[in-house]
Amino acid sequence: MFELPSPFPDEPGLIRLLEPGDSDAVALSSRLLAGSYEKPFVLENGGLRALHFSADFVQTVIRVDDPTLLELGYAKRMMAFLLFNPRPRKIMMVGLGGGSLANFCHRHLPAAQMTVLEIDPHVIALRDLFGIPPDDARFRVIHCDGARYLAESEESCDVLLVDAFGVDGVATDLLATDFYEDARRRLNDRGLLVMNIAGDRRGYALHVERILEVFDERVIAISVPVPEDGNFIVFAFRDPAFEPRWKWLRAISPELRVRFGLDFPAFALQLERGRVLRLAQRLAR
Repeated sequence: MFELPSPFPDEPGLIRLLEPGDSDAVALSSRLLAGSYEKPFVLENGGLRALHFSADFVQTVIRVDDPTLLELGYAKRMMAFLLFNPRPRKIMMVGLGGGSLANFCHRHLPAAQMTVLEIDPHVIALRDLFGIPPDDARFRVIHCDGARYLAESEESCDVLLVDAFGVDGVATDLLATDFYEDARRRLNDRGLLVMNIAGDRRGYALHVERILEVFDERVIAISVPVPEDGNFIVFAFRDPAFEPRWKWLRAISPELRVRFGLDFPAFALQLERGRVLRLAQRLAR
């Protein structure tokens, strides 16, 4: 691990890189500024630690003193799946990133078994910096192509969280395979897919269109305000008879807020507003 002061004028702090200790700091700073540094890197400042794939793209932010807290708005809203399944038994994740979702679920859902799929070995190499727990009987990180794993594995889950990003946003490789159909098959009968969508609209609209097709429009999308992250979170349900029980969701949301420390009443309202799928359909056009 190599450390150097942040070369970014608007992002002060300390940079950590997966480089030898005798590396050339000036050359590394120049590559970071030029956007030609190819590995993920860490920026730490003010008690926060962020995983970057580029200077302009923050993948994960954690608090150094408590990595299990969710800082980013999109990560908090992805946990809105707990309104539909408050006690999942099996969770799969495509994309480890800085592990904020993995850390939160590991802490707050002790009865759930968790499998995390991550294609980038450099991301996995940074897991200790982000407080990601070691592999054990109920938690494991697998270095693999997540799309291939879903296609070839017989493993099933209650919830599939997809936060698979490259430098430019949602991984384009997901559209080159039957990823979404494979994802649907990995879900239990009442399972749900939760996916973070961000980047250029022209890039992610095809992903939303494919999700709507595979899940027969049993899809709800909620937005994350631009001052926070500017993302969209898509919830897709395998059950052909799925019908949200909005009164029930509103009724249990205060209890979930106490249990998990997140604003579930607000999440329930946002989900209900997206029930007619207008947002998802607009994104797909």
